[in-house]
Amino acid sequence: MTLKIETPPTSNYDTSEEKQEFNWRQCWYPVCFVQDLPKDRSYSFSLYDEPFVIFKNQDGQLVCLTDRCPHRAARLSDGQVIDGKIECSYHGWQFGTDGKCLHIPQLPADAKIPVNACVSSFKVVEHQGIVWMWAEENKTAVDDVIPTLADLEKPGFVTIDYMRDLPYNQGYFIENVIDPAHIPISHDGIMGNREDAQPLAMEVIESSYQGIRGRYKKIRTPNQPWNLLDFIAPNLIIYQIKVEQRGWYGGIALYSIPVGKDKCRILLRNYGNFFNWKIKYAPRWLDHVLLRNKILEGDLQLVVQQQAQIERLGKNLKEIYLPLKTSDTLVLEYRKWLDKFGTSLPFYQGYSSAKNIGMEDLKQNSTSQDRFLQHTQICSSCNRAYRLTNRLKNIFVGVAIALASAAILVDIYQLKIALVSTALVSVGLAVLAQKIKIQFERSYTRH
Repeated sequence: MTLKIETPPTSNYDTSEEKQEFNWRQCWYPVCFVQDLPKDRSYSFSLYDEPFVIFKNQDGQLVCLTDRCPHRAARLSDGQVIDGKIECSYHGWQFGTDGKCLHIPQLPADAKIPVNACVSSFKVVEHQGIVWMWAEENKTAVDDVIPTLADLEKPGFVTIDYMRDLPYNQGYFIENVIDPAHIPISHDGIMGNREDAQPLAMEVIESSYQGIRGRYKKIRTPNQPWNLLDFIAPNLIIYQIKVEQRGWYGGIALYSIPVGKDKCRILLRNYGNFFNWKIKYAPRWLDHVLLRNKILEGDLQLVVQQQAQIERLGKNLKEIYLPLKTSDTLVLEYRKWLDKFGTSLPFYQGYSSAKNIGMEDLKQNSTSQDRFLQHTQICSSCNRAYRLTNRLKNIFVGVAIALASAAILVDIYQLKIALVSTALVSVGLAVLAQKIKIQFERSYTRH
């Protein structure tokens, strides 16, 4: 059955007492937004430190292979795509859709390509504007279990998408975003107000190997509505928004993929039928610079240090945390979900158990606040805007120098003044371009 997130949500949760197995390989993982996938080259990513490469074959279909040449273990993603085949840049071996090697330049014309000269192939699809990959062999893939936001199939719904790489374990990201209580404090002045921090009523509606359904509401003011908050295993958190009297529906979908032990990629999607024309038609980079980056960076260093402290102590969260029922109910439920169903995961930090997590993995991360590496270079909109502003800055600087030089050479007073004035305008435009360019490089710092 398709897991469709409705308003209110439908459910295919199995709430029977029998514990069912969660297999992390038999899941779909979000790789990137389709609009951020390069059109003229391959795209590399990793899942639990296992490298993969995506490219398009001659029919324009996406192909996903293990990003490692069987010859001498070079990365295939460092090569080029030729006639729908990916070529290793080391010795020119070429691989097709199913991972079989189709050409080896060093073999004699009458020699057969070795049978084991191949790489694993994985199913990859585009669905609702996101590239998804199935982590097990192709024949086991089940298309119907890709998480589907049913509202996006309806007319009038608009999405605002944002992608970022984060320097901490996926579990800490999910814990962070399944916690609405931190928003008024951590995001004070950006998307919250610290004066609004208060006890919350929180409930777990359902929990199974497929995820958690929960809800919460503010209790300071009576008769507040419940807000729905779901965790769809293993990589999706959904906040649902509805104002029925106005016919407004939407939400925030927070997808993530465990890139490695201390790295994850997030795909954040705001969606709704209530966005005004300014939001609909504004370039993505403007939203990212003015809002999205600041929201993510408001928590970034906090979570990096949180993970470092926990790993330094070398204890279970049950021994470290001091949870409150009025703020941490859903956080604890998620960590306990990992205790119960996370045993197949390559690594995880549950509430009373953990796997392959420890002090030996603790290391300083010098790029923990690097907006350019974590976002700008993987976001097609911000990358284009960054390159354009950098180019404009250089042009304006060049024009200013040329005009100033010309002003020195001319003897006509009026012309000299005009050239100097225009040079100063060019300097001002160069400064403005530089200020915009910095927004794609420097992270927001909490005061």
